[in-house]
Amino acid sequence: MGNSLACFSPKIAARSSDSTSPAHRDASPPRPSSSASSTARRAASALPGSTSNKKNKKKMETAASASASAAEAGELCRDALIREQAIAAVMLLKQYQSGGGNENGDSLRLFSRSTSTSALFPSVSGKSGVKQSVPRSSTSRRRSCSDVPLPPLPQVLADEALEADGVETNRFVLVHGGGYGAWCWYKTIALLRQGGFKVDAVDLMGSGIRLTDTNNVNSMAEYVKPLTDIIDKLGDGEKVILVGHDFGGACVSYLMELYPHKIAKAVFLAAAMLKNGQSFLDMFSLQEGPSDLMRQAQIFLYGNGKDQPPTAIELDKARLEDLLFNQSPAKDVALASVSMRPIPFAPILEKLTLSDANYGSIRRFYIETHEDYAIPASLQEAMIKSNPPEKVFHLKGCDHSPFFTKPQALHRFLTEISKIS
Repeated sequence: MGNSLACFSPKIAARSSDSTSPAHRDASPPRPSSSASSTARRAASALPGSTSNKKNKKKMETAASASASAAEAGELCRDALIREQAIAAVMLLKQYQSGGGNENGDSLRLFSRSTSTSALFPSVSGKSGVKQSVPRSSTSRRRSCSDVPLPPLPQVLADEALEADGVETNRFVLVHGGGYGAWCWYKTIALLRQGGFKVDAVDLMGSGIRLTDTNNVNSMAEYVKPLTDIIDKLGDGEKVILVGHDFGGACVSYLMELYPHKIAKAVFLAAAMLKNGQSFLDMFSLQEGPSDLMRQAQIFLYGNGKDQPPTAIELDKARLEDLLFNQSPAKDVALASVSMRPIPFAPILEKLTLSDANYGSIRRFYIETHEDYAIPASLQEAMIKSNPPEKVFHLKGCDHSPFFTKPQALHRFLTEISKIS
């Protein structure tokens, strides 16, 4: 029976050998089968002192170390993101508390070049020393697969150093859309300024931090007065690139007619690009049907009484995210929800006079947003077809607020447009 047991697993034989008689231990053990030898080798490799076990232990330690490094880097990224959001919020709050802009409160005070982008777009390094870009948004909202992760901002700016050199003009004037304010351009301002451009972004009448009652703005000329003040102060031969978003496109067209010799180029960003005799309201006639979402979001205000025509339009805050910010980061949606103002109604109804000699003499460019629910891509394309610009750029996976959703892609397009000769 003892010889029969010895033919089984070597583990059993090793344990049972302690209980056998001395005479039996002296006897030559039977030769194990090849399968038993293989089992024995595997069992031996698992012993603490074996070479194989040392290798496995080393692999496990290496994997554990890599996992810990990844966890630490992830924690650094999360910490940097929280720090980014906190700094941006504090900077915005200080601007509002200070009254913003110049002594007349005409415009939102812009971030200094030394702090703006480093605070808003930080990058962190893991133990390996490789910089990792911090996520732009804490939102879990669906993102387009076309939104390829970009390199850290310092690297981008290093690659585009002195990008404003050699251009016709290095000065941009950013014109916000209806209900927005200069605050919406904060990322674009930071990026352009880091590239060496001069940037102005103003609050139009009744917008942003301007205390003017929107219901009392009765014409386009009155609405764009802060913008004409900037153009009027330009020196002889000095030109600007106007960028208009949404209703700001109509404002840009109005300025193009008034100041053809002071505007080098005009950029329409998901904006109304009107023809002679059209109003902003007329633009929507190019659509097959009104947007249900837009109609549901509109709230008419009657500053002169309900028996009189509406004086302004407010957008329902509960529908803002779906209408204007369906792809935007959560922190920017929060900023917009407390900053949006009503839109004066009279300028929306005003039909513009646009001549070939003035408006038509300025180079126009259009930047189209493909996931836009306020001015849908189909309506943008209808305007482009009706009134063709020099060149069209496309922001795929972008909502109606590209300065929030695709700030770096927008910056690249604006830089490219500035360099077109």
